[in-house]
Amino acid sequence: MAAQTDTLLRYRPWRGTPRGPLYASTALARASLKLLFRQRLMWGLFALALLVFFGFFFCQYLLVLISNLLDTESVRFASLPVTVRSIKRFFAPLELDGTAHTFGNFIWYQGYVLVIVLALAGSVLVGNDFAHGSLPFYLSKPIGRWHYLLGKCLAIGVVINLLTTAPAMILWVEAGVLSDWQSYYLDHFTLLLGIIGYGATLTVVLSLLTVATAVLVRRTVPMAMIWMGLFVLLPMLSRWLVETFKDERWRLFDLWNNLYLCGLFCLNADPATIRPQPQPAYWEAWLATAAVVAACVLYLRKRIQAVEIVQ
Repeated sequence: MAAQTDTLLRYRPWRGTPRGPLYASTALARASLKLLFRQRLMWGLFALALLVFFGFFFCQYLLVLISNLLDTESVRFASLPVTVRSIKRFFAPLELDGTAHTFGNFIWYQGYVLVIVLALAGSVLVGNDFAHGSLPFYLSKPIGRWHYLLGKCLAIGVVINLLTTAPAMILWVEAGVLSDWQSYYLDHFTLLLGIIGYGATLTVVLSLLTVATAVLVRRTVPMAMIWMGLFVLLPMLSRWLVETFKDERWRLFDLWNNLYLCGLFCLNADPATIRPQPQPAYWEAWLATAAVVAACVLYLRKRIQAVEIVQ
């Protein structure tokens, strides 16, 4: 029988089935996503990411459409002759031919928006827990420290895949529709697996890096500055070092380039076709990326264990 105080406080007995702490991680990820999607700035950044996707989507469609319309004929636009060759030369930097570099280039350009999104997501989802003292409340529940980190990484991973993996898969479907779809899907099915592998690599590395930097600085502006340093200043520094010392291994300082190489490895791209050249070997990029993951895990282990828990 419920006590009178329970009735006054409107306590209800638990009638569900108790579950393990892993379910707590998924619940934490779900609550984190709801909190993140309440941010108006986040929706604006998603709209900006959609512009990049629609740029690739419609350019890929227009390239095939105009090529079929012109065929071998030429027309004049602004007193200049327009041919299929000139159109393909115009779209050549994007490599919209449905090969590995098409999807690699899309994720590369999408990364400029992804950096800003993750800077905001890290401060909202993780930094506020440390700044406002919410983390001891979470850890006082029957979940472990790693379950908390898993929940936050799952939420950030959903955002990463929404911006990179899912749109790249749509571009893969479109590339098959615009060509001989039966042969394309059969011959390029490994590209779909490569896109999934590329997305999984980004999810593991960037989610851990986002949580680690959010634990370190906690606020949006310092975190954005750190991420701009990682993905803007370090690439500039690495290019300067490569040009100065004539050694492609200096590119390993560029984390985004390392992830790009790991993604092209998943897409089974020929190393000789990667631009700019020269580039380090695939295994060197994987090794540098694994070092970043290990550093993030060790740092998070140290910081999370230092939090005092009141049971």
